[in-house]
Amino acid sequence: MNIIDIIDKKRMGKELSEEEINYFIEGYTKDEIPDYQAAALIMAICMNGMNEDEILAMTLAMANSGEKLDLSDISESVVDKHSTGGVGDKVTLIISPIVASLGVPIAKMSGRGLGITGGTVDKLQSIPAYRTDISIEEFKSNVKEIGISLISQTMDLAPADKKIYALRDSIAAVNSIPLIASSIMSKKIAAGSNKIVIDVTYGSGAFMKDKMQAKRLAKAMQEIWKGKDKQITCVISKMEQPLGYSVGNILEVVEAVQALHGQMADDLKEVVITMCVQMLKLAGRTETEKELENQIWEVIHNGKAFEKFVQLAQKQGADASYLYDLNKLEKAPIIVPVISEKNGWVKELNAEKVGKISIDLGAGRKNKTDEIDRRVGIILCKKIGDKVENGECLAYLHANHSEKIDDLVEQLKSAYQIVPETIAKEKIIDEIL
Repeated sequence: MNIIDIIDKKRMGKELSEEEINYFIEGYTKDEIPDYQAAALIMAICMNGMNEDEILAMTLAMANSGEKLDLSDISESVVDKHSTGGVGDKVTLIISPIVASLGVPIAKMSGRGLGITGGTVDKLQSIPAYRTDISIEEFKSNVKEIGISLISQTMDLAPADKKIYALRDSIAAVNSIPLIASSIMSKKIAAGSNKIVIDVTYGSGAFMKDKMQAKRLAKAMQEIWKGKDKQITCVISKMEQPLGYSVGNILEVVEAVQALHGQMADDLKEVVITMCVQMLKLAGRTETEKELENQIWEVIHNGKAFEKFVQLAQKQGADASYLYDLNKLEKAPIIVPVISEKNGWVKELNAEKVGKISIDLGAGRKNKTDEIDRRVGIILCKKIGDKVENGECLAYLHANHSEKIDDLVEQLKSAYQIVPETIAKEKIIDEIL
């Protein structure tokens, strides 16, 4: 068996065997297969696809390429949550303490942001002194003691995926359903959860640009997970506009805390409640969805969800006074309003454009090694379906310097499409699979 024959086989559109996939993953992880040959095979996969057996073999090979986390001593039912990415997606910060306060243990490893999609770890590190790099022993101990821990990936989980992901990014092979599905699920299998709810996003601010692609990805991930005798639910949601009102790390922490006090934008509320209900159902709750929604709102209104977030922060070294007094959090030195020059209703708010503007402000990364400014970002005042008058504020840019600020203001104006006729607000969750 050799890599050249494997590349040629996939170039011809033929099915790779489990042994051939294992040979590639093991060889590339050990640096026995060079980047240029791995790139050739990845591009052949991107062009010709993979069937269900190949995707499962690829996923398991990557999951087995490094360490694995065993969470069975925490609970028989550990429910995880994942999103395929989006602009302004602070959902993990909100639903994790809600679900944990309802008695379901949350043990979650999260990543940093790259490109227009923000990372949970970056947001958590916006809370002064919050430690995301605790040991696995402390991670599991925290879950057992307070029912929740959110950390960065501290183990060597699925190292093959890290190498392949970086390679895909450099050769324009990111948008491939077999490669996305195997990437996500290999990390989840290695991370030890046995039940998972995935928010599969589509639209201008997501990897998948239309609903059909999103459903294909969801079904590919479901086949992988079910093949491991695990339970999975996929929520298909639109990401045409940013989620909620804030884009940027400290700004999203502020919005998450406000959400835990019950103040949520309509679209954020829809995603939060749906994801919480689905996680509770996977955890074995037998109540009706309406009863579960009532329980969710109860822990929000009585403060238990927020206090669980405070417990989490304190347990991982953070100064919780910043959560009780959000004005203490650091602010950007320059805040500039973006003013509407039209009357009408917002028909479009392009999430991709907003995400790219946030990167230019310094809130996101173009490369994994980039430093970010957690103070900067965007606060949206108007979203799709909102009425706008000439002279009203559409949004605020939070910046660290005035360079290019006028250009960024114009770019954000161009992300809005304002029309004279009334625009109805649409639900953003399309389907639950």
